[in-house]
Order: sequence, then C-alpha cells, then structure tokens
Amino acid sequence: MDGIYMEDGTHMNEIKETLRTFIGGFVRSKQFKDSDNIFEAGFVNSMFVMQLILFIEKEYALAVDNADLELKNFSSVDAMGAFVSSKLGTPHAQAS
Repeated sequence: MDGIYMEDGTHMNEIKETLRTFIGGFVRSKQFKDSDNIFEAGFVNSMFVMQLILFIEKEYALAVDNADLELKNFSSVDAMGAFVSSKLGTPHAQAS
C-alpha cells in the first residue's frame, strides 16, 4: 500500500478514516472534505472538542497536553491527522 505509515504500522489513510467516521457520527448527513474546517462550517460546536479530544486520546493511546489545546489542531480531518502523527512522532505528509 502506498502512503505514509506510522511507526506502529498504522496507515495515515486509516487514521483519517477513523477520524472521519467518528466525526460523521455527529454531522450525520452533511458531507465534508478532509480540509474543511468543521467548526467554521457549523458541522460541530466547541462542546464537541472535548469529545473529540477524548476519542483521540483513547483511540491512539496518546495524551493531549494543555499546549496542544489549540483549535487549529482539531479544525479539520487533515489537521487532526497531522496532530496525531506528530504526537506519535511520525511525519505528517499527505498520504497518497
């Protein structure tokens, strides 16, 4: 398979798909692209951030530190994928 892999073998596309599925449970019938700012588009609100952070911490066994609590890290699937890969210590280049 082409693309970026994490040190644990997880494919970047798998990370983004997992994030899309989680977010999709909250936006229901609305379509969104990986680059869409889900907050500016009105798909979710600021209360959703806490659920999202808890999901990311549990799903990827990582800690979101106070310094990480910037909306830009969670604004889109692309941003979240880059954030997760940076926390896992891997490059966050676009997957092919």
